[in-house]
Amino acid sequence: MVADALSTTFAALADPTRRAILSRLSSGEASVTELAQPFSMSLPAISKHLKVLERAGLIERGREAQWRPCRLQVRPLKQASDWIDQYRQFWEERLDRLEEYLRHFAPDEPAGGEEAGSSPPT
Repeated sequence: MVADALSTTFAALADPTRRAILSRLSSGEASVTELAQPFSMSLPAISKHLKVLERAGLIERGREAQWRPCRLQVRPLKQASDWIDQYRQFWEERLDRLEEYLRHFAPDEPAGGEEAGSSPPT
């Protein structure tokens, strides 16, 4: 089964190590060795994480002489953010309508904006 790009992006983002790698790359390109430093795992294990990120299009690996820098690619993150934003807007609209509905049936607030049952300041 071939996964769509959005599913591949979310699958890659599901792992905290990969999210940490992306966070590091947001401040600039880095080598595999630099990316591996904060983790207590082998370079081959980090390389596997990088391959997942690369297949998802979240990073790009370059080649500059002996140095193979990794760079963040933001397009898949933007696509995921746009998808999530659609649902955020949907739920905000729903919650706004619920608030209006509840406000219609809620008893009036006491004068002075104090909550019912609260005592005045001494």
